[in-house]
Amino acid sequence: MNTELMFSSVKCEWETPQDLFDKLNQKYRFTLDVCALPENAKCANYFTPEDNGLEQEWSGVCWMNPPYGRQISKWIMKASSEVCNGRAECVVCLLPARTDTAWWHDYCKDANVEFIRGRLKFNGHKNSAPFPSAIVVFESKKEEL
Repeated sequence: MNTELMFSSVKCEWETPQDLFDKLNQKYRFTLDVCALPENAKCANYFTPEDNGLEQEWSGVCWMNPPYGRQISKWIMKASSEVCNGRAECVVCLLPARTDTAWWHDYCKDANVEFIRGRLKFNGHKNSAPFPSAIVVFESKKEEL
């Protein structure tokens, strides 16, 4: 295993595998990619690093594959917050399954979580990821009548 890559912060962008996005998009019908580059945006509407999605108001059904570096907790907190405050209807996140981290316990454990079996092969990478992944869904809780 390439632990040097796994624990380095040299590369923190992992482009979403298109087939995974397509399956999720069929179910959720995303309207906004909250952290993308123009060449890998998954939605017609998206925020680039220059837009700084952390500073923007999110709305609709959002897709989030955040940079996996040291700032990831800010993205997770923002995703949870945008749904809790009613601005975003739903935020679906592709995340490293780091169940030992504070951000996972603070936010993800109470969301809908689906662990991905095996390791993803991210676009632009020769090998599979050196970490497990999960889909974490933040949705507003609708009260039952």
